[in-house]
Amino acid sequence: MGPYVQNEIFLSTTLGELRIRAFCRPEDIRKLIFDRQFGTHAHYRSLYTKRESLEHKAEQPDTSVVLAIADSTHIVGFGVLAYPDPEERWAGLHPHVMMEVNAIEVSRQWRSRKIAKGIIQMMMVHPLIEEKIGYFVGYSWTWDLDGNRMSAQQYRQMMANLFEPFGFQEYQTNEPNICLRPENIFMARIGENVSKEVQNQFKWLRFGMTP
Repeated sequence: MGPYVQNEIFLSTTLGELRIRAFCRPEDIRKLIFDRQFGTHAHYRSLYTKRESLEHKAEQPDTSVVLAIADSTHIVGFGVLAYPDPEERWAGLHPHVMMEVNAIEVSRQWRSRKIAKGIIQMMMVHPLIEEKIGYFVGYSWTWDLDGNRMSAQQYRQMMANLFEPFGFQEYQTNEPNICLRPENIFMARIGENVSKEVQNQFKWLRFGMTP
């Protein structure tokens, strides 16, 4: 990872004050306690169930692991902004042009306190963000619908409302996994310094074609 500054903000909630920190390093994550609610529930499994998974992500180039930390030691929310895996369609643009909001999650008891918004805000302080196309893929089968007491369509709208203020918009694509269910969603944010040529290639890539 590059020598990026660990920016952070503070967020006051009814459960106490949090710090939301970007570019958390593996050695920092190792000192923290991962909330036990990040795990397997009856109809939902967290993407990252172990702290070591976040440590591994934090080692990757340009990746920002953003953590919401309570009591200086307790991880109650996390987000990961990283390059897509090489086998994914979105890695097929220019090398290292697209960056994925690979994960965003808040512990069940800490939800509805604007923590997810703070996590996205800190992802967007990435120094390279205007050089990149940031994107988010929402698969309805990965959502904690029981924990949020929402239908898939309600959850989809919640995610759209969460990302839109940060410059993300919904784009159409024929990517097979996204097309499996109508509730799935693909959103992207095109950085100010992304060339028109790359933007055009992104348009074709969404449908698996080349200009």
